[in-house]
This record gives sequence, C-alpha cells and structure tokens, in this order.
Amino acid sequence: MRNLLLFVLFLIGLFYARRALRRMGGNDRPSAGEGSGGRREREASTPEIEQMVACAHCGLHVPESESVRSAGEFFCSEEHRRLGVRR
Repeated sequence: MRNLLLFVLFLIGLFYARRALRRMGGNDRPSAGEGSGGRREREASTPEIEQMVACAHCGLHVPESESVRSAGEFFCSEEHRRLGVRR
C-alpha cells in the first residue's frame, strides 16, 4: 500500500514538473517579428470563430461552413434541403 501511494505521488509530481517546464519553454519562442514562423504557429493554434446557423427544417445548429444552403435558407444535410422548410 505504501509503494502504491509513493508511486501515485511520484506521478503527480511528474505531471506538475512537466507542466512547469512546458510553460517555461513556451516563453522562449520567437515573437511575431522574429525568427521562423512565430506568427504562423500562433495563427495555426488559435481556432477561427465561425457563425452557427439553424437548420430551416429541424432547427439543429451547425457551423455555416458545414451547412447546405438553398434559396437563402440553411440546412444541416442534403436530405433536409430536399425536404424543404418545415413550418
């Protein structure tokens, strides 16, 4: 039992040490004006915010880029586009 407790404490300590080293290492990266691709790395890591639209048939919200558009309405799938707007 004592060995198991020591092992768990070791894993917790390893986790926090690794996290601290990762944070310290993140500050040494080149800024946007320096070095190779600092800005590209930052842009690639931040997700782009996208508009969510409601399906005109079922009301499900989907990202605009994944929706199917027809006659000014947005649909979640080709099947719902074919079925049309539900009133």
